[in-house]
Amino acid sequence: VQLVESGGGLVQPGGTLRLSCAASGFTFADYAMRWYRQAPGKEREQVAAIDSIAVDTDYADSVKGRFTISRDNARNTVWLQMNSLNPEDTAVYYCNAIRLSREYWGQGTQVTVSS
Repeated sequence: VQLVESGGGLVQPGGTLRLSCAASGFTFADYAMRWYRQAPGKEREQVAAIDSIAVDTDYADSVKGRFTISRDNARNTVWLQMNSLNPEDTAVYYCNAIRLSREYWGQGTQVTVSS
């Protein structure tokens, strides 16, 4: 099982990034997908979630209206489009797959928002 995040980097405040998470080794279409983030000295928090068939999505209040989660089950990929980034969005972003008692994590990708 692998979840491989990409797309992180350094961006100026107000900028955009698009994170990708490529899944392999399990039946991607059976799993809900989530993005989490963890800033230095803070607990990991859920940022966005999408169900297995991309009908329902959910967002943390801090990112509503700025971030969009999407997925393509044919490509075994989930994305997180991040707009209007601010320094408080700086964190390591993790991809998560969950179905009943099974849960998988990616290794994370660093997002730094700074001028």
